[in-house]
Amino acid sequence: MPLQTPFEPTKSFCYRVARYELLDLVAQEPEAKTYQPFRMIDVTTRVIRQHFSDEQLAIEIPAAESDRVDTVFKTLKFFVQLHAKRLTDSPFVWLGDGGMYRLKATGEIDKEIQEAETEALEANEEELDTDYEGWIYAFTFPLLIKETDDYPIKIGKTAQDAEARVLAQCKGSAIFEPPKLLQKWRVSRLTAFEQALHALLKVRGKWRESAPGVEWFDTRPEEVDRLVAIIKAA
Repeated sequence: MPLQTPFEPTKSFCYRVARYELLDLVAQEPEAKTYQPFRMIDVTTRVIRQHFSDEQLAIEIPAAESDRVDTVFKTLKFFVQLHAKRLTDSPFVWLGDGGMYRLKATGEIDKEIQEAETEALEANEEELDTDYEGWIYAFTFPLLIKETDDYPIKIGKTAQDAEARVLAQCKGSAIFEPPKLLQKWRVSRLTAFEQALHALLKVRGKWRESAPGVEWFDTRPEEVDRLVAIIKAA
C-alpha cells in the first residue's frame, strides 16, 4: 500500500512520514506483532526500503546548523526510532540500550488511556493546587516490592483523597492485583513540590524512562521520605 504523504527530500517530510505512517507500518510487521523484543533498526530498514526507491533514499539533505549532510534513508531511520522512543502515544516500549523495542500490549495501552483521562480530569486542579495544600503519594504493586533493593514506585500528587486517586489510576487497566499505597505526605504548593521531588529523583538516576507514564521511579519509600523532608526544609 503506497504512502499517503507525497515524497519530498526534506527533513520535514521525513519527520511527518516517520511519525504518521512508518511507525504504524513497523507495528504491523511480524517481529512486532509477537509482542517480543526486536531490533527496531532492522525492521525499520526493511519497511523503509519497501516504500522508497534507492534513488529517493540516496538523496542528501543538509543537516540543521551544520555543514554535514544526511541522506533521506538515514533521516527516516532516525525519526522512526525517535518517535518510537519519545512519543507519548508510541505503540512501542523502548527496552533500553541496543535499540530493542517491543509492541505495547492491549493492557498497557488501556492503562495509558486511563492515565490520560485521569490527567485530563485534573487539568483544572493543576491550576488550583499551585498555592494550596495536597497530598504527594507513593504506590506500587505487591509483586514489585523487594526487601532490600530499589523497586518501581509511582509518585504522584492529588488535592483530593490519595487512596481514591491511586485506585482511580488503576481502575480498568490490565492489573491482576490491587495497588499498594506505600506512603503519603501532606504538603504545601502541591505542583511545585511534586516537580521538585521528581527532579531530585531524576538527578539520582531513579527515573524509569521506559515505563508507561512519567512518574515511575526505581526507589524505596525511605528514600522518598528523606527527599520530601529535604524539600520541606528548603
